[in-house]
Amino acid sequence: MLKSLLLLLPASGLLAQEAAPSSGGGLTQTLIMIGIALVFFYFILWRPEQKRRKASEQMRSSLKKGDRVTAMGIVGKIDKIQENTVILKMVDGAKIEMLKAAITDVQPASSEESSKEATIES
Repeated sequence: MLKSLLLLLPASGLLAQEAAPSSGGGLTQTLIMIGIALVFFYFILWRPEQKRRKASEQMRSSLKKGDRVTAMGIVGKIDKIQENTVILKMVDGAKIEMLKAAITDVQPASSEESSKEATIES
């Protein structure tokens, strides 16, 4: 029985060698997989992020006095716009300075509110 077992071991080694894939063409497969990964990252991650960033920049550049904004959970109306910051007027009348980059949501001032503020300032 031991002799028959010893006869089978070399045969199993030959079968394993036959089943091993050839190493030719490995570089092209690797380059193709890297290319597919780069295309995936471009269309799934990078391009949508560019669109979101562009929309945020456009939103922040169109800010005007009286707009209601949300920044890091803080809600207020824009009182004054500076180069990189805005001054928000809170409900109780307090004013805080906030970076434009922190603004996440803008609700434009309604025409009634802006006309009311214009008459108050006059």
